Amino acid sequence: MNAKKMLITALIAAIDAGQAILDVYRTDFDVIKKEDKSPLTLADQRSHKIIFNSLSHFDIPILSEEGKAIAYEERKKWKRLWIIDPLDGTKEFVKRNDEFTVNIALVEDQRPNLGIIYLPVKDVAYFAEKQFGAFRLDNAKRFINRLKEELDEEISVFNSTLIPKALSLPIKDLSRSIFTIVGSRSHATPELEDFVYKKQKTIGKVQFISAGSSLKICLVAEGRADIYPRLGPTMEWDTAAGQAIVEFSGAQLTEYKTRKPLIYNKEDLLNPWFVVEWKQNS
Repeated sequence: MNAKKMLITALIAAIDAGQAILDVYRTDFDVIKKEDKSPLTLADQRSHKIIFNSLSHFDIPILSEEGKAIAYEERKKWKRLWIIDPLDGTKEFVKRNDEFTVNIALVEDQRPNLGIIYLPVKDVAYFAEKQFGAFRLDNAKRFINRLKEELDEEISVFNSTLIPKALSLPIKDLSRSIFTIVGSRSHATPELEDFVYKKQKTIGKVQFISAGSSLKICLVAEGRADIYPRLGPTMEWDTAAGQAIVEFSGAQLTEYKTRKPLIYNKEDLLNPWFVVEWKQNS
């Protein structure tokens, strides 16, 4: 299957879903509590529908936070699947702090080979695919019509426009001299505080940045942060897209204890604790 077409389709879906999210974000929206007490908004639902409709053309099963009740007996047969989070960082969305994302990943044999993370408020798209590498695209909406033309007419926007306008990850010439740890804005834990404290004792001065949603993973992929320890619960749709982006940028997302890469489409969709870091820090 054409990897370029799949990447462009997923990127279009993420940007379109992001605009639907913003349409809700700018209103006095309602918040519903799901069974696990996590928040759900109309934005989650609209984003899910847009992405689901866009990706369904590939005849590849889709695992989504908003459609997760699929029996493992069925899922375990899937060698390839999309894993999506239509609105990662709903708590950030509800708090209106702008740090929420749309996440789309293509997983093959339990490893992510393609990832999209889109920040609707900033209009920034991170995208990665194992053949092409990892990139950040600013002002992503301005490319949407050209990308749709590529799908319709198979023109070479990807090579002639998209890649030249995107920043390859990690970003070169970033001026940063202090060891930087990025952590959750809404899910801080005592374990994270202890991790930061031990780093300070070991290497001296460190900088700590709080951020929401998958933006934390992207900050490591960019090279703006050295490490992101996640010492708390996450689900597969929280990390699949980000893992593709960090791995194809040259960093890694691994289990905290074993340092083995996370795998996907497990019977239990809950992730173990993990760490995102540049390999020299392991």
